[in-house]
Amino acid sequence: MLKLRNILLLSALLWTTGLSAQVLPSFGGSRAGTTGMQFLKIGVDARSAGLSGNYIAVVNDVSALYWNPAGITALDSQRTHFQFGHTLYWADIGISYGGLVRRLKGGGLMGLSIMSLNSGDMNVTTEFQPFGTGETFSVHNSLIGLTYAKPLTDQFSFGLTGKWARESMAGIVTNNAIFDFGITYDIGLMGSRFAVSVANFGVNVQPNGEINVLKFTGQETVNQFEDVSVPAIFRIGFAFDPLVTDLHKITAIAQLNHPTDNKETFGIGAEYNYKNIFFGRMGYELGVDEAALPAFGMGFQTPRNFGYMRFDYGFNNKTRLGTVHRFTLSVGIL
Repeated sequence: MLKLRNILLLSALLWTTGLSAQVLPSFGGSRAGTTGMQFLKIGVDARSAGLSGNYIAVVNDVSALYWNPAGITALDSQRTHFQFGHTLYWADIGISYGGLVRRLKGGGLMGLSIMSLNSGDMNVTTEFQPFGTGETFSVHNSLIGLTYAKPLTDQFSFGLTGKWARESMAGIVTNNAIFDFGITYDIGLMGSRFAVSVANFGVNVQPNGEINVLKFTGQETVNQFEDVSVPAIFRIGFAFDPLVTDLHKITAIAQLNHPTDNKETFGIGAEYNYKNIFFGRMGYELGVDEAALPAFGMGFQTPRNFGYMRFDYGFNNKTRLGTVHRFTLSVGIL
């Protein structure tokens, strides 16, 4: 088993190194605006929002289907777990998320996740009609993913997710098959653990459809588009528990994020746990372009005879863009 674990660790390192063109581009310079499907970068749950996305090393609920597929191996012993989340995003955009994880015989776990973003109707504007042409358009983005994860030892777990993403904007549609991969390793000292994840790895694809563009010579129909890549991101996270008592637990978190379409960032966070009933969270991300207040959130969990139920809230604020509220309901049964 130890040999198998070492082989998987080595394979993960070689795999991420081999993807250097997409996951680990050259450092320096601006990469902003170089990929499509930006909705894939939006966090889906309230707990991670309260930690400002510094989450891959501590995630142990259904939201791991988004952050780090290996994290679902840390779920409670119930056989079936559900999670539902909604995000009140900027510009009246709504994001809904749902996830299901089921334990399998043999120690593995299967997960199904669905995400949907809807902008509602927006006015079409042009240089000559900046207040609207009378026409409207909308954005509809969706994602469905299938995950398999398994603990190989008491300390080491891995997970793999295959996803189908669809981006639709003003009649232009882009479809792509993408993959996530993650590992977790429990070091043991003071509850310390280490995690690595690669999210949104896929090939470039070409959008389909057509759109009418107003130029000085009149309207022109455009139906040929450049290939679009996905916003892959490589994350490394570390967490430990500096305080653990019968009543209280504090977890400290650090995370390095390396996206393919922006500069590297570093984040820190902390979570307070009172008897697995009340949770308080705070996080901050360093190196971002848009200044922000620290993120914060809270959660309440109700133990039940047949499982558990938890409600989480997360708050994020940006100086120019405003605030984001996230709500998540998690349930474990049987």
